[in-house]
Amino acid sequence: MTAIGKSSAQYALRDPDIRLMLRVRDDDTAAFEELVELYQHRLVAVMHHLVGNTEEAEDLAQEVFLRVYRARKKYTPKAKFSTWLFTIANNLALNALRTRQRRPAVPLDQRDSGPLGPRPAEQLVHDRAGPPGQRMQQQELAAVVRNALVGLNERQRMAVVLNKYEDMNYAEIAEVMNLSVKAIKSLLSRARTNLRVALQEYISMDGEGAPKASEEEEAQ
Repeated sequence: MTAIGKSSAQYALRDPDIRLMLRVRDDDTAAFEELVELYQHRLVAVMHHLVGNTEEAEDLAQEVFLRVYRARKKYTPKAKFSTWLFTIANNLALNALRTRQRRPAVPLDQRDSGPLGPRPAEQLVHDRAGPPGQRMQQQELAAVVRNALVGLNERQRMAVVLNKYEDMNYAEIAEVMNLSVKAIKSLLSRARTNLRVALQEYISMDGEGAPKASEEEEAQ
């Protein structure tokens, strides 16, 4: 077995999604349908948070899967499958944002998460059961956090979304965004600073709801 073959086998042993993608490479349509089922809602949710429009997010997610299928014959695992998938998603989202840079900004949908599942904004707010008034305040705060995320530049927003929503560490985000780990740490640090400024009237960022790094995250 070649070195590349050994590496592919090792990745496949650790990542069941890679095993699925290797079956896709062999034209197994059932495996591709399974991958779509596993990642569709996650991709749409991430894209929605990045581009701020549900219909566009769904179109972009569909394009990601189309590119995955077209690239299947050349697929060689060199990282987790999710890292490869979100690298494609990152490139598509950046292209979509750049093509409309001169257009008016599209605000994020302020509805509840619904079929898209939880979004990073909600994850940045500590959500607990409470009286109706408290729940209303939490909903309003979630909307404020979403708007604050929109105010980040595209790279900061992507880094925050991958970190908070996809639970990626610095190294994984660096691979997705084709940046160094040092650059990702800097991006996330600036993003947290910007979020603190945007949210200072609504939340104490050093308190319970703060979107700050855990000790484990800082060590990554």
